[in-house]
Amino acid sequence: MRLLISQLARFGVVGAVGFVIDTVIFNVLLATTFSTDSNHEGPLWAKVISTSVAIVVNWIGNRYWTFRKEERRHPVSESIEFFVVSLVGLGIGLGCLWISHYALGLTSPLDDNISANVIGLGLGTVFRFALYRLWVFNPRRGSAQRARRVRKAAETGSLGSTEASV
Repeated sequence: MRLLISQLARFGVVGAVGFVIDTVIFNVLLATTFSTDSNHEGPLWAKVISTSVAIVVNWIGNRYWTFRKEERRHPVSESIEFFVVSLVGLGIGLGCLWISHYALGLTSPLDDNISANVIGLGLGTVFRFALYRLWVFNPRRGSAQRARRVRKAAETGSLGSTEASV
């Protein structure tokens, strides 16, 4: 239970940093390059870009701080899993923004921020934490993979000294 609380606290700090980065970039883009005056899909593109930057920051924070004690599996597959989960989280935020902005006609910057950075980000955060913990950074997955390697090595007679001590 202490590990879960500790992870939740670190995840919250990393998420807060990501939230600030996401929100600032979103609003700067919305006020400039992706203004709805000049670009009908501007809010969606601003959200894609701002969240993409925040995803990279969150990857670094979660991998090297929140879930640092979890056994590392193959870094490429872990990265792909992280970004897949993050992209689904982005989709949740974009869906909330799209519904608010285009379906409900709530088009002010405040409306866009509430739908994208409060409701969408809140729902996406719950989704991401659950999947990061249960799938991407799950310590049992690494242990299971290590156990399979040890069994296979034992069967073939190529068990090394480091694997034998596991």
